[in-house]
Amino acid sequence: MKKLILILFLIPTLLFAQSEGVKFEHGLNWNQIKEKAAKENKFIFVDCFTTWCGPCKYMASTIFPQAKVGDFFNAKFINAKIQMDKTKDDNEEIKSWYAEADRFAKDYKVRAYPTFLVFDAKGNLVHRIVGGGEAEAFIAKAQKALDPDTQYETLLAKFNADPQNISIAKAMAEAAKEAYDQETQAKAEGVVLASLSTDQIFTKENVSLLLSAAKVVDSKAFNLIKDNPAKFDAVSEKVKANDFLAQLLISNAVNSKIQAKEAIDFPAIEKELAQKYPTVNTEKASLEMQPRYFSYTKNYPGLRDSFNKYIEKYGSTITAMELNQMAWSIFENCDDPACLKAASEWSKLSLEKAKDTPMYLDTFANLLYRLGEKDQAIKTQEKAISLLTTNDKKEDYVATLQKMKKGEKTWE
Repeated sequence: MKKLILILFLIPTLLFAQSEGVKFEHGLNWNQIKEKAAKENKFIFVDCFTTWCGPCKYMASTIFPQAKVGDFFNAKFINAKIQMDKTKDDNEEIKSWYAEADRFAKDYKVRAYPTFLVFDAKGNLVHRIVGGGEAEAFIAKAQKALDPDTQYETLLAKFNADPQNISIAKAMAEAAKEAYDQETQAKAEGVVLASLSTDQIFTKENVSLLLSAAKVVDSKAFNLIKDNPAKFDAVSEKVKANDFLAQLLISNAVNSKIQAKEAIDFPAIEKELAQKYPTVNTEKASLEMQPRYFSYTKNYPGLRDSFNKYIEKYGSTITAMELNQMAWSIFENCDDPACLKAASEWSKLSLEKAKDTPMYLDTFANLLYRLGEKDQAIKTQEKAISLLTTNDKKEDYVATLQKMKKGEKTWE
């Protein structure tokens, strides 16, 4: 009797477990998946992921296993996953999809990860989602794939058929931005901006559109902001015209030289930009970019010196998070005492700006420890642990504390 009761309790549990999470197809090729979708009259949802993509892993481990996510996707879609990269650990099923993965990347312009593609029951692409999200928000994004009025590819077809339709162009610009389709986004934004007068453009309603379109140097939107900084500043709440333009110009110049494998000379870049764009002051943007560039090139003395210059001139505007990130970059990658000492000063400053923040205390403790100040490092790490309000980081912080007490390295 006890066995029978146990079985009765187990059966609902097993049924419940089977219904949880998104059911992804295995053992089928693309044609077979389309056949199944046609037979069941469902859309096809395809998760295009890579093994190195953090957000892809988060979706797989945290979002897709949820019951409410599974209930929605399993009812509406035939679900498939395609690994877009190749690794030595790939099994035979993944290898069998290599050619298809290459075709998907080319035919459907998969350029960022994760990208989620939705096809109708006949295998025609109707929608795309770029980037993950939390359960309810992601379901809402996927819901758009079910309605022809909100399907991305359907909207794109309408836009291409009538590219001067302002209402369609506005919807297309927003949808393309969400779908990471930069080419279409720029085209649609250009149509909208061309239909507006200067006074109509410089409104709070159109700031987001203007900023997005201006990310291309010397574009119409870029020049509108450059030529009308006061009008832009009057309606923009998040960024000033000079700051936006300077950051764009500096980053564009640096990235261009990196791609061309040319040496980076920041004073020369500033001088060149000043001649071409005399109304834009790039000094602050350049100083802000330099430590990031030196971190990228693993020139940590360069990072130290450039960030100290930035702090000296613009310290009041630097956030605690920026200070902590630079300090942590030094801690993880550099064993030069002068660099570590400078990083510990940045860490102190971050704690002055955001007192008793566990993350910043953890950084400071690690730097103290690497500088040989073991006792003070332990006290600081213990304080960081005591101030944690959730258990998210506690295990990692405690492990670091134990290493400190044992005299083990807390860095790679």
